[in-house]
Order: sequence, then C-alpha cells, then structure tokens
Amino acid sequence: MKLSVVVPCYNEEAVLSRFDDAVRAALDRLAVPYELCYVDDGSSDGTLARLRGLAQQHRGTTRYLSFSRNFGKEAAMLAGLRAATGDAVILMDADLQHPPELIEKMLDLYQLGHDQVVAKRTRHGDRRLRTALSRLYYRAVNTWVDVELTDGVGDFRLLSRKAVDALLALPEYNRFSKGLFSWIGFDTVTFDYRNAAREAGETKWRLGSLVNYGIDGMLSFNCRPLRLAIHAGLALASLAALYALWIIGAAVVGGVTAPGYVTLVAIIVGLGGLQMVMLGLIGEYIGRIYYEAKRRPHFLVKESGPVREGSPAGEGDAAALGPATDVSAAPRTL
Repeated sequence: MKLSVVVPCYNEEAVLSRFDDAVRAALDRLAVPYELCYVDDGSSDGTLARLRGLAQQHRGTTRYLSFSRNFGKEAAMLAGLRAATGDAVILMDADLQHPPELIEKMLDLYQLGHDQVVAKRTRHGDRRLRTALSRLYYRAVNTWVDVELTDGVGDFRLLSRKAVDALLALPEYNRFSKGLFSWIGFDTVTFDYRNAAREAGETKWRLGSLVNYGIDGMLSFNCRPLRLAIHAGLALASLAALYALWIIGAAVVGGVTAPGYVTLVAIIVGLGGLQMVMLGLIGEYIGRIYYEAKRRPHFLVKESGPVREGSPAGEGDAAALGPATDVSAAPRTL
C-alpha cells in the first residue's frame, strides 16, 4: 500500500522544517511507501519558499501546491485530498500539535479494516472555562445537527481510499469537514491522545473565527433553526392572544388603568430583536444557497510542484497533482 500525508499550511514558515523532519522520521520507520502533500493556503510569509526547498530536497516523496490567495483550511484540505494518490490518507496540521509518532498507531488500526482512524484530543491542560464552553457547545449542537460531532475530534485522522473518494464526491461549496467526516460514515475507530503545544508561530483560531466556525457547525447539517422560527412565532402569537384576553378581562373588572408604557416598550424591543435573529438565520441559509448556485471552484492554484529539473523555481509539474479546482463541473484552473 501507499500512504499519503496531507498538510494544509498557512504562514507556517517558522515550524515547517521541524515538522517535515519529524513526520519524515516517523514515516521512515514504517515499511510502506509514502508521499507528503503540502498545500499552501495563500501564505504571506516564506511558507511557499520552504515548500519549494522541501520538494527539491526530497524528490519523489514531497509535493506541494500553492493557492492564488487564502481560501481557507477547508479548501486546503479538499485540495490535498484531491492531490493525494495513496491507498490511505492522513490529514494533519503543520504546527506539530498533531504528534507525528501517532501515524504508526493510525496505520495499525487501518490495517485492521477501519476506514476512518480518528485521533481524539483530550482536554488536559486546557482552561476550565474553555473546556466547559466546548462541552456545552457540543452538547447543544448534537441536539440540532443530523450527524454526531464529538468534542476533541478534529481533522487529525486517517482515511481509507474509499472514504476519500466519498468525500470528494460531495461537491458542496460550503464545507464543514467535521460534519462531512461523520456524514460519510464507514467503519470508524477513535483513540485518545494528549494535545501537544504549538512549536512556533501563532494560532490562526481567534475568538471570532471560533464563533463563525461554531455557527457553520450549527447550520451546515440541518434546517432546524428555520423550524424553530415557526414554533417561536406560534408561541408568541399564543402569548399575545392570552395577554390580550387578560387585558380585556382586567378592563371589564376594574376599568381602564394607566397604560403600561414599560411593558409596551419591552414587548416591541423583544419582538424586534427576535425578528432580527430569525431574519439573520434565514439570510444565512439564503447566502449558502447563493454561493452554491454560483458553482465557483473551491480554490485556484497558482503554483504546484515538484520542481522539474532545469525549470525556474516555482514552475511545478502540474500533472502530478491532478485537477486543481473542485469536483463539480466548474472550469479547472492550474
């Protein structure tokens, strides 16, 4: 068999060489041929230059492609999966928070017949507040979405060729890989590992990015928020009718009293806020339909490698990496 390791990179110049050494050392201990497929997600530092050097240094086992701009990690993972030629494919980050020494364990479990071998990060060392919020989020999201999302499970996993082909057959533009991995199913096994600290550089996941990612998880695999709008509207209409009956009854019994100015303002503000939330939910779904209808490619590639003998730096062997856009009928660009 052949093993492919797909590594999305965004501004990882400071750690890339150390990562390559570590993962190559782990792979060299295995009795299987392998390839490293790096995807530069439009980095603004020297990541691309490092990838060119690695492709020249390790010909035959290292390939790369570079996007024309930053398209996001989801697009980078998709590009790497399309470029990978192995019978099994491992997805991992370049910051060494995914320990390369776990590759051997993944491969052992894969050879037992599992199509997905998933590394689950423990919460050891995380702040208590972050751990509590994470658990609360996953508990809430799993009551909504049509697939099961597990706390601590991310992109670090091994996929069989069958699972990779299933993922590539899903042409949707708005991709939420955590949900897609769960949606395709197949035989899956999970094992725990202790998360490692980032070796260098800064995390790309800020608070705003995490919030947006959480919203994507809530909306990508269900339309229940829209159903909630119907139930909320019916509940408010019922409450309004009961309140009106109570006001009429109070007026009949005790006469008309001073108008409830505070109550009226509170109701108007509350209903207005609820309407804005519901309009926002509807807008999110419509926006996703809008992007799907455009059928734009998930990414554009400006450069790919390995670098051919005698060619200027950066002129890669495009044919070695296969199609560079998406799996739909959109024009392919390389």
